[in-house]
Amino acid sequence: MKLAARMQSVQPYFFAKLAKRMIALQAAGRDVIRLDVGSPDQPPAAFIRDALKQAVDQPGTHGYVAAGGLPEFRQAVATYYSRRFGVAVDPQNQVEALIGSKEGLFHLSMAYLEPGDVALVPDPAYAVYEAAARFAGADVVLLPLRAQHGFLPQLHEIAPDAARRAKLLWLNYPNNPTGACAPLQLFTEAVAFAQRHDLLVCHDAPYLDVTYDGYTAPSILQVPGALEVAVEFNSLSKTYNMAGWRMGMAVGCAAAVRALHALKSNIDSSQFKAAQLAGVAALTGDQTWLLPRNALYQERRDVVLAGLQQAQLPAETPAGAMYVWAQVPPGMGSEQFADDLLEQASVSVTPGAIYGVNGEGYFRISLGTATPRMREAMERIAAWRRAHS
Repeated sequence: MKLAARMQSVQPYFFAKLAKRMIALQAAGRDVIRLDVGSPDQPPAAFIRDALKQAVDQPGTHGYVAAGGLPEFRQAVATYYSRRFGVAVDPQNQVEALIGSKEGLFHLSMAYLEPGDVALVPDPAYAVYEAAARFAGADVVLLPLRAQHGFLPQLHEIAPDAARRAKLLWLNYPNNPTGACAPLQLFTEAVAFAQRHDLLVCHDAPYLDVTYDGYTAPSILQVPGALEVAVEFNSLSKTYNMAGWRMGMAVGCAAAVRALHALKSNIDSSQFKAAQLAGVAALTGDQTWLLPRNALYQERRDVVLAGLQQAQLPAETPAGAMYVWAQVPPGMGSEQFADDLLEQASVSVTPGAIYGVNGEGYFRISLGTATPRMREAMERIAAWRRAHS
């Protein structure tokens, strides 16, 4: 039976393909150190796990949940935004619970985009922004993120026709894959751009609380007027080590939240109540445990940077997110480099090319691997470089 034409835009997800390859390598007895997938290796705090356990034992926990999420969860999100950013949001009209932020990113494009529209997408970037836009039949205009500009988009370079047709402008800071962090001034410029061109700014922000060296990341919703033209996607996955729990939220522009709510109410029945109640505990409970967690990532970051220096592979020093963005050896493509490193050194990294044309020449290392294994991986990479220099 013939598939819909829009399925032609759907490409196999890189990490799904990589997972199959890993299974084969492990079956062959290979000891592969994985520095590719951006998933926390530490558990959530004990009080979050306890909240889940207690909720699961309650008979009323196991039924359907109203679309949009539990009122308690939406209020907890509003409380977090007030405490963390000094931003007041209406939990009823400006917060939507998500089954992980990834589905929210995709569904928002379904709600806003149609053929003839434009999505302004950074490059390099998380693949979902472009994939969702193309699935909706929209055109994609790429915004190059260059090292000389701190991997920040240059909004003044957007062509007038692209700005006129644009419905969505995607931003992501702290950034995946580069680790770059944005000043509040970028968000101020983005809000002004959205107001001039009648578009929605979509800020994908799962790493707001994964930061280093004393840096504190801002929210776009701190900008005056942002609540009318911006929606921020946040997640419990990275901040609270809850990646597999699939709890996220869309916060901001009431019209965007309303559109997302209308679409999702026809697609899903919200997230498991126990997961949402654990999310309430995460958002409203003790936050000090995040400090040693971030210190652990910072330690790993420094291990990676030292190892890359030894291997003569220049890298950016991230102040946020859980990745190091490094240059491949001269004369090599990123996919060839990643393949060779996997086959010859049994270390898996992510080629920059999967994040867009401007990701070519780079590779990404995730910090979600135990520190001793991280050290061993860097030793393997340095040895591989010595053997191939």
